[in-house]
Amino acid sequence: MIKDAGSYHIPVLLQECIDGLSIRPDGVYVDVTFGGGGHSRAILSALGEKGHLYGFDQDSDAINNVPVDSRFTFVHSNFRYLKNWMRYHGVEQLDGLLADLGVSSHHFDEAGRGFSFRQDGPLDMRMNRQASLSAKDVIQTYNEKQLAQIFYLYGELRNARQLAAAIVRNRNIQPINTIDDFIKVVNPLMGKSREKKDLAKVFQALRIEVNHELEALCEMLGSAIDLLKPGGRLVVLTYHSLEDRIVKNFMRAGNVDGKADKDFYGNLLSPLKPVNNKVILPDAAEEERNPRSRSAKLRIAERLNIES
Repeated sequence: MIKDAGSYHIPVLLQECIDGLSIRPDGVYVDVTFGGGGHSRAILSALGEKGHLYGFDQDSDAINNVPVDSRFTFVHSNFRYLKNWMRYHGVEQLDGLLADLGVSSHHFDEAGRGFSFRQDGPLDMRMNRQASLSAKDVIQTYNEKQLAQIFYLYGELRNARQLAAAIVRNRNIQPINTIDDFIKVVNPLMGKSREKKDLAKVFQALRIEVNHELEALCEMLGSAIDLLKPGGRLVVLTYHSLEDRIVKNFMRAGNVDGKADKDFYGNLLSPLKPVNNKVILPDAAEEERNPRSRSAKLRIAERLNIES
């Protein structure tokens, strides 16, 4: 059952995101993570009649939250294809782009989606339900080395090899089809004092692999630089160190590796200028209103003049 937009997802750092976009009433904006539409509705409320907003989401559930507004266009697609879709819609430049990279409350609450270790369900984790690769496929078919790399690189787990070995050993005895099946296999390797945190890292690693999240993020950021007007804003909410490192590097140096080009005088050459040199974090009131915001970091950058 699809929830209404309000319960689907409470937008994180809503006012800070809107302030960061510095919205022009007649501007063209993109919310590449539409979800429940909370951020998008706030952007629309700041736009005039000539402004327009494009909302991306690869999850078909999000379609139920689309507002009836002639100034809004929904794009049912992964944001990694941002540039192609903007070209399709005849958009050459953007005044701002917002990305909330977190998993929505809706996905964690729906047991059938398989994103949470707190309730049993299928090992799925696909943001796009039409995608061919599920978490079950990863667990059942990846070899031990591949599994270890996923848990180490995407979950930053020190016992990645032990986890991989346990999965392969157990799946050879019987299939690992559900979340409960999976937790029974990995739980003995979780430290008692960090059980929930480590399980969250295991599930994060699987989700990133299933949805190719980091590759998609890198592609989207590259497209954003090409599309943003001079003075246009890039506003990104991150929730874990892997994606935050990518975004931080990108906003500082204009590339995901953070390799800074400098001119003859040693001045940094980058197409972006960070607006907030100090990352914006949720305060106590925000965390109480929306517990999901506790790990959020908001970074904002402005597109510099193309000739500069």
